[in-house]
Amino acid sequence: MDPINEPLLSSPSQRNCSPSKVRLGTPTFLATLLCFCFAAFLLLNPARVHLCTNSPDPASCHAIVADAVLTSPGAHPSRPARVLRAILARSLHQHDAAAAAVAGMHGRASDPRQRAALADCVQLMELARDRLADAADHTTATPEDARTWLSAMLTDHVTCLDGLNNGPPRDAVGAQLEPLMSLASASLAVLNAVGSCTAADDIARDVLAEAAADELPSWVPSADRALLEGSGAVQADVVVAKDGSGKYNTVQAAVDAAPDRGKRRYVIYVKKGVYKENLAVWKKKRELMIVGDGMDATVITGSRNVVDGATTFNSATLAVAADGVILQDLRIENTAGPEKHQAVALRVSADRAVINRCRVDGYQDTLYAHQLRQFYRDCFVSGTVDFVFGNAAAVLQNCVITTRRPARGQKNAVTAQGRTDPNQNTGTSLHRCRVVPADDLAPVAEAFPTFLGRPWKVYSRTVYMQRTWARTSTRGGGWSGTGTSRSTGSSTGSTRTRGPGPARPGASSGRGTASSRTRAWPCSSPWGSSSRAATGSRARVWRTTMGSDPWLLALRLMFVYSSSNL
Repeated sequence: MDPINEPLLSSPSQRNCSPSKVRLGTPTFLATLLCFCFAAFLLLNPARVHLCTNSPDPASCHAIVADAVLTSPGAHPSRPARVLRAILARSLHQHDAAAAAVAGMHGRASDPRQRAALADCVQLMELARDRLADAADHTTATPEDARTWLSAMLTDHVTCLDGLNNGPPRDAVGAQLEPLMSLASASLAVLNAVGSCTAADDIARDVLAEAAADELPSWVPSADRALLEGSGAVQADVVVAKDGSGKYNTVQAAVDAAPDRGKRRYVIYVKKGVYKENLAVWKKKRELMIVGDGMDATVITGSRNVVDGATTFNSATLAVAADGVILQDLRIENTAGPEKHQAVALRVSADRAVINRCRVDGYQDTLYAHQLRQFYRDCFVSGTVDFVFGNAAAVLQNCVITTRRPARGQKNAVTAQGRTDPNQNTGTSLHRCRVVPADDLAPVAEAFPTFLGRPWKVYSRTVYMQRTWARTSTRGGGWSGTGTSRSTGSSTGSTRTRGPGPARPGASSGRGTASSRTRAWPCSSPWGSSSRAATGSRARVWRTTMGSDPWLLALRLMFVYSSSNL
């Protein structure tokens, strides 16, 4: 994400102030000059201004804050909530104009692949707009919710650009999205500057002793807990059956008939069978539960892939964008094969989603944990290249992760996390999982390097923790340095894991360019040798702050980075 080269303060001409109408010495000119000087004083006085301290692009952030101070009554760095509100209001206005422009580009596009990528952008802009509006609603949004939704909005914009090939269309879309991305980044910086937890608060929660790690997220209602834990009978609202014994023959028909914006749990029971369909659970289908007869009995299968013309985003066999969705006792697969490259089985773009006792099978890009808060428990996930990827706040607990045999010349990587801003509260955690080779890989494992993960984006963040078994041949200390050429802020690690990889304590995983530094911490307590590795340099403590719920607080693993690696 390239920084926007925006001046610290806009000139009068950029604000449509014509010199012929504003004369030196007039009250209007003096008032304008006074406002600019006042804003400049606020922004250039480090004792007063701290809102952009953690921004990855301080100059752009300062310019956006200055604009908020100039144009919004009551907005002042000493009143950060009003500054944030002003930035979000500006973002909403600009977003609507940008969305209309992108929709126009899609309507005019003739190349099939370009048109497909722009169709994704139109959909992503709609998702981003909803999250922005939610964050701007200060009457209902908590700081943690707002941080989550703004992180998702930025992810939507990045996803749109990632789907476009270099060339004029991408440049045109980028011209619309890059100002929005700067606004989103500044919003996150302001929000985090006033709402971040202290290091002492983190230290008080020893991740290795956090009992809540085995619990469901606090936002799961008691009635849903009974369903997930098997202590309550599942009362289906509708039944789907291939043999005609249910109300619907396809899962999509049942989803389409479900109420929009549901206020209660609506259960679709899918009887055993193989359902060949690409299923979409769009954003209006909230509080939906799709439950099958077991991960080996109820199968939803597809084979869309990039080689045959799909985009990564729309290749999913099952795509979920509705908040509060629960998937249980299902198998979701993409059978395209390793030669077809990107082919998603399950994409989750929903907030507070729970995937329980499901099997997700594919090859490259199997599980797309796209954005927002997601919890996976007792699942099986298989694949080859980057097969758990995305930029969600995703927790996989008690899961079996199976690496399959890739295509010739490919290298397996379990995770590829896509965090693009240091203030996004996103990351991937695999807790008490097992990483094992599939039957087709085990005999030839030495011929196909396997990595626990790689830094896909500049601030990628992944952790394996507590009794994760890695019964596979891992290379490079378990981590690949191959990722974005600017992945200097990425963090990967493991703690209290078992198995042959990562390899030796303190091993660095950086195999990429000199600017791609990734530290793979040892399979031991984060308070041990990893802190001693920084001896002789000023250390910085990295917090993994993925939320305020107990299930996420338990994942606040502290990484100690030497200043030379920052």
